[in-house]
Amino acid sequence: MPTLSLAQLETHLWRAADILRGSIDSGDYKHYIFGLLFFKRLSDVWEEEYEERLARYHDAQLAADSDEHRFDIPKGHFWKDVRKHTTDIGTHLNSAFRAIEDANMKLRGVFQDVDFNNKERFPDAMLEKLLQHFETHRLRNRDVEPDVLGQAYEYLIAQFADDAGKKGGEFYTPKMVVRLIVECLKPEEGMSIYDPTCGSGGMLLEAVHHLERQGKNPKSLSLFGQEKNLNTWAICQMNLFLHDIDDAQVARGDTLREPKHLTGESVKAIRTFDRVLANPPFSLKSWGHDVWIKGDAYGRDRYGCPPKSYGDLAFVQHMVASLREGGVCGVVLPHGILFRGGAEGRIREGLIRDDLIEAVIGLAPNLFYGAGIPACVLILRKKKPADRRGKILIANGVQQFVEGKAQNHLSDANLAALAKAYDDFADAERLARVVPVSEVEANDFNLNISRYVHLGEEAAEVDVAAEVEKLVALQGERDAAETRMMGFLRELGYVA
Repeated sequence: MPTLSLAQLETHLWRAADILRGSIDSGDYKHYIFGLLFFKRLSDVWEEEYEERLARYHDAQLAADSDEHRFDIPKGHFWKDVRKHTTDIGTHLNSAFRAIEDANMKLRGVFQDVDFNNKERFPDAMLEKLLQHFETHRLRNRDVEPDVLGQAYEYLIAQFADDAGKKGGEFYTPKMVVRLIVECLKPEEGMSIYDPTCGSGGMLLEAVHHLERQGKNPKSLSLFGQEKNLNTWAICQMNLFLHDIDDAQVARGDTLREPKHLTGESVKAIRTFDRVLANPPFSLKSWGHDVWIKGDAYGRDRYGCPPKSYGDLAFVQHMVASLREGGVCGVVLPHGILFRGGAEGRIREGLIRDDLIEAVIGLAPNLFYGAGIPACVLILRKKKPADRRGKILIANGVQQFVEGKAQNHLSDANLAALAKAYDDFADAERLARVVPVSEVEANDFNLNISRYVHLGEEAAEVDVAAEVEKLVALQGERDAAETRMMGFLRELGYVA
């Protein structure tokens, strides 16, 4: 059987979504399509492993032993077992999902809220058609390499984000924005990578891809994350598993109210990492102000408690607290955090005074799903190199984009220009400027990008003498025209 190409797999998976159109909301497609894709992959790979071990051991019982498989599938709950049924198909799918979760501790919750046992939504005829479509291609490792399957899964995530419109931003950050952050953070082999609002896992995986592109060992990375939305957490887990990553530690829960990555026994403290990156929800209203205003139990409010209606700088302070000495953080934020006053102004001042902000990279408008407001990438570093201390690189990327019908995007050239501006850490005409912290302090710690990097058209030099000559000539022409007009009026008797 020939190996499936990425294009073939993407088309195959997207057509599965077409079968569901009209029956359920487009925003819900992903839960069902991802659940079936994952189930099919698990079953096919298990059978592949079984055949390999049977050929090696010549012992069917040993070949089926759970220790011989990456994931255990209980007897009677394989894809082929579900396909034996032509009625109550949804019931059998649900049963298989629960059995697989029960048999694999690390898969607990991955089929979150996937319920096919609703015959109004999923009549047997539709499920039969959907399962038939899925089994047109076998999904063993020899048929589809993990990287290809993972890329197809990422493609689906992007397509579903586009389909979901505004809600797409809750689980997906545009790939080129993620790449920009990772290009700036430059993760290396052996590092720990953490995303406190990891969505579907795109930022963690981009750190992996970054090492792959450089020919380095991505398996040496330690990946950590936390995600509040349980359905999105499940998508993230599947995403990582389909990329052949089993050891990432992605916790479920509210990062600001209940951080899960902690150290210490009697006194719990925030765990620290080499690289921290995130795209938190913009200007979150219900973020945990009621808890933080009394003093954060983990000391993350070092620079103050953000206002009730804007949780952006709570996420930033959590990320700073999660940085090891020498660690670097990259975070997507709305522009408002650069100049708003009050509690946010005081937090920003504290971060600047402690020389934590290394760069502010302004992004073009309309790059994100459901958020047309301008955004920026903030780069923070626990200990800046000597030549960057007391300075902040401010880049204005408002013109760095390719216009799209519904949404703009960054091209490779746009990404390269912004990443180079950060790497060079030097003035670049109409793009970037290295600003002394003393100047920012003189501006009341306002980091509004246009204050430091102007993109207005340069005024052309004016030859005053030549312009005066033109003016005199025009005045002469005006006087002559006026004289002729008055002559005509006299001839007609309107003027004495």
